[in-house]
Amino acid sequence: MIDKMILSNKAAGIRKKLGEDSALPIDIFALVYSLANVTLVKYPLGDKISGACLKGRTSAVIAVNSGMSVGRQRFSLAHELYHFYYDEDMTSTVCPAQIGEGSPTEKAADQFASYLLMPQAALYDKIQEIKGAGDGKLTTEDVINLEQYFGVSRKAMLFRLQEEGELSKSEAEGMQKDVILSAAKLGYDTSLYKPAPENKNKGTYGHYIKQAENLLQSGAISAGKYEEWLLDAFREDIVYGDEAQGGELID
Repeated sequence: MIDKMILSNKAAGIRKKLGEDSALPIDIFALVYSLANVTLVKYPLGDKISGACLKGRTSAVIAVNSGMSVGRQRFSLAHELYHFYYDEDMTSTVCPAQIGEGSPTEKAADQFASYLLMPQAALYDKIQEIKGAGDGKLTTEDVINLEQYFGVSRKAMLFRLQEEGELSKSEAEGMQKDVILSAAKLGYDTSLYKPAPENKNKGTYGHYIKQAENLLQSGAISAGKYEEWLLDAFREDIVYGDEAQGGELID
């Protein structure tokens, strides 16, 4: 049986370890980019896989399915952090696409991810704030406001609200349609609900890139080998420059 209190405390502990506020929304990708000895790979992995984690003796690789929405990618990355920090007997795992399914460990990782992105106290405060301005019942508009605030997908938010007893299963099912349109009608940027563009859905970040740079600077590898490794890691932007961005902007 999953102990939600323990998982909530573990999520709070990781926030503290990474120097994050205990309640505010976090940029989880930026945090993982800076982790020592962790390489993050974004790659479209099909419809059945949300992500994967491989741990070695000195480093680890976390993969996130970039074919899923940005909000879901954030949840998947938080899920993989559970495997990285707390799944001690695991050396490699491939995680299913559906939230709340799979082995007890997968379900625990989903619960941890939910607490990491939406801390208990912060979510409670936001819900009470919303209820205080309404009739005490969460609407689709309220759910959209919450998922936009915490930066998670509709399914991730509905999963959590059902866990908290704020929505019934039938109520949640009724809120799963017209996700993008419903957010757009409220004036929100809908990029949270969409995958990255095809020309930006592959990339490697963190440890691998820093190690390649260190080896080049130390003379251990040639410039040609360095560029070869970066191209293998889908980092053409480093090798050729990111011309699509129109050069650097100085503000």
